[in-house]
Amino acid sequence: MRNEIEEVGQTYGIENWSAGYFAINRKGNLTVQPTKVSTVSADVYDLVQELVEKRKLSIPILLRFPQILGTQLNRLCLAYEAAAKESGYTAGHYPVFPMKVNPRREVVEEFLREGIKQSVGIEAGSKPELYAALSLEQPADSLLICNGFKDEAFVNLALLGVQAGKRVVLVVEKLNELKMIVRCAKQAGVTPWIGLRAKLYSKGSGKWASSGGESAKFGLTTSEILECVRVLREEGLIDALKLMHFHIGSQITDIKRVKNAMKESARVYAKIRQMKVNVEYLDIGGGLGVDYDGSKTTFEGSINYSVEEFANNVVYMIKTVCDDEHVPHPHLVTESGRVMTAYHTVLVTSVRDEIETFADDIPTAAIDDDDAQVIFELKSLRDGITSKNYREAYHDALDEKDELHTQFNLGLISLEDRAKGEVLFWDICKKVSELAQRAGVDELEFDELKRILASKYLCNFSLFRSAPDSWAINQLFPIMPIHKLHEAPTDYATLVDLTCDSDGIVDHFVDQKEDKQVLELHNFEDQPYYLAIFLTGAYQEVMGSFHNLFGIPNEAQVVVDPEGRFHVKKIVPGSRIADMLSFARYDAPQAWESFRRMLAAQVAAGLLDANRADQLSKQYEADISRSTYLE
Repeated sequence: MRNEIEEVGQTYGIENWSAGYFAINRKGNLTVQPTKVSTVSADVYDLVQELVEKRKLSIPILLRFPQILGTQLNRLCLAYEAAAKESGYTAGHYPVFPMKVNPRREVVEEFLREGIKQSVGIEAGSKPELYAALSLEQPADSLLICNGFKDEAFVNLALLGVQAGKRVVLVVEKLNELKMIVRCAKQAGVTPWIGLRAKLYSKGSGKWASSGGESAKFGLTTSEILECVRVLREEGLIDALKLMHFHIGSQITDIKRVKNAMKESARVYAKIRQMKVNVEYLDIGGGLGVDYDGSKTTFEGSINYSVEEFANNVVYMIKTVCDDEHVPHPHLVTESGRVMTAYHTVLVTSVRDEIETFADDIPTAAIDDDDAQVIFELKSLRDGITSKNYREAYHDALDEKDELHTQFNLGLISLEDRAKGEVLFWDICKKVSELAQRAGVDELEFDELKRILASKYLCNFSLFRSAPDSWAINQLFPIMPIHKLHEAPTDYATLVDLTCDSDGIVDHFVDQKEDKQVLELHNFEDQPYYLAIFLTGAYQEVMGSFHNLFGIPNEAQVVVDPEGRFHVKKIVPGSRIADMLSFARYDAPQAWESFRRMLAAQVAAGLLDANRADQLSKQYEADISRSTYLE
């Protein structure tokens, strides 16, 4: 049994991408270890069963494990602490959480609560984010970094934070912003901390490499940085310049790019210090990636380094340059939001049905003497397939299928004959695929055949709402069942969501060698079959859309105690039809009244009974409180 479970675990690669947070127990169910302590482990399938059967929550359900947020934050801080101690780095580390990654209040507050000792701060890039950040209690020495393009309202809002006692840093993204900040500060009689974002020559790697480098959207050129220093001196505000900032892109896949960027940014910082400007902080932005597929490579869905290696390289490179330039080590500010949040949410969906394909066609009438020759040729191929001739039989079948459709288009065969021929062709494909897999053949045409033959499982969720990056940028997210993991999966499938959009499909899955086009699953037998989508805690919630007016799923916030018992701390109901109507600017009472008028017209025309019309009206009004998903 244990060997079987281990093999299933290898099929889904759970040990490679889960970072120690998820595993499979002896019952064949998924478990969560939110603190990475093996005894603090809870059965996710049992949790979902309780939420569905006892709490009456409908699928999909977003499971949020706040303990993972704290564990990831501690890992990040310990990595920088250890790196500083080992290399003799004399300045501190100030982590800030970028609200754009996941602005949910419970997420931000968890970081602030967990990070009191680490002086965790917040990064805001818009007025709504800044407004929310100003209301949150932060450690006294933590930072409130204000990134993004700014107007006077943004700057004045930030100045309110300064007067409220927060250490607000207004990061200048373009030259005109500095002049506006100086003007607003003088009008308010407040001096904020100022940061300058440098546009580095160095670039990151992976999907977001273009967000860094000389053509980056944000940042000041070298001449603009010098002009900012001149302006601040002229305005008597040079002492307000406290921070240098840079960012070379999110999800950096290659550690070499990190080293190059750190060397360049440290050199910029050092040269500014040598101009007798007492900059104290160096904000290295984000970029620390997540190994989504577990391959530990420079592939877009992976990274070839660990958190600890990233921190070691950052600290070592900056220290080396600063010592060479004879300037003080700067306090390091990190905005590593992705790695802090990605692991903490799991979306649980269920397979609702299997969408029929050609390969699922039922046999038609028996073949008789009147059938076309092409039918007999296909039957002969099907009956004669062996482990020695399956390749040749497949190629011949492709030719016969073309001939079948040619004859149909010429009107030479009937619709019934076409159906017989297609069933025979797909029978041949099934046998060929089975024989190729049994022989261990790894060739493109047979991989494509396996994809075509794969089942299509209809899942109760919206890809655009819960994992939009899968559609938008082909991001890979680990997906696997949360139960039956003591049984080897025997089916291959792709997943389709509920939306009326052909893009609402998941047909690429994580694998250590290359992304798979099909996912190994158990046969769907009309019993609840739950699948989980992992690593969705970063960006997916805030970037998800309301395509087809599918709303936010039900949510359960769960903690696990030292004895391995799970505790549902909070349930956040998902969107109802009423919520999504309001989002689309429909007025519910107006909709009810309009529908009642339609029913009244049917009654007046003698086409509907008055009592039945009243029942239909009440049903229409009641349905507004239903879930947007399948129930």
